[in-house]
Amino acid sequence: MNSNKIKISLGINIIIIILVIVASVMMFTGFRFMQGAEIVLESTKLGMLRFFTVESNLFMGVAACIFGIKEIKLIKGKIQEISKRSYILKLMATTGVGLTCFVVFAYLGPISTLGVSSLLKNSSLFFHLIIPVLSLLNFIIFEKTDKLKYKDKFYGLIPTLIYGCYYLINVLIHMENGQVSVDYDWYWFVQNGVWTAIIVVPIIFIITYIISLILWRLNKEKQNKSI
Repeated sequence: MNSNKIKISLGINIIIIILVIVASVMMFTGFRFMQGAEIVLESTKLGMLRFFTVESNLFMGVAACIFGIKEIKLIKGKIQEISKRSYILKLMATTGVGLTCFVVFAYLGPISTLGVSSLLKNSSLFFHLIIPVLSLLNFIIFEKTDKLKYKDKFYGLIPTLIYGCYYLINVLIHMENGQVSVDYDWYWFVQNGVWTAIIVVPIIFIITYIISLILWRLNKEKQNKSI
């Protein structure tokens, strides 16, 4: 990373941190700055933590904070380089918010009776669009590195794996007569029957893998041809 890219990356990471805090407070308190907007896939207080959207964005905020601290130390000459672990953390977090953005536009928006626009209101505007886009651009343009190897792309699957286990367990323990209420299947993944999980789960992991793979390739320094 050259000095200009480091400074730009740091600036974007600071913006991401601020937006994550602002959006989290908004959803926690139920504050809405877009009047007349319907509440879709939102919850107040600790209930908000059940959404992958919120968890992936909070993780992104933490990753941006850790990476930003490293960048400040690098700028001040306190360290010579940013560690591979920090880049892996950024890959994991960016993959998470990338998946959030993809699911909103490719799945949740089309099946929502109110359309994609209903998922881009108030705090969701930041969680579903602004933070993911900033994170993706920062990682693939200003945080390029030759430290991440081909096998490291699998780290991007970890957040989805952890959340997937939680979501599946939650669905199973609330199943009645083979059906699950949307109160516990808030992403509508198994509304056609719990058996559809054997289709949905692999698809989600394949999409996550593809996102992580694409991020890894776009993040790599051009001069480094090895994997």
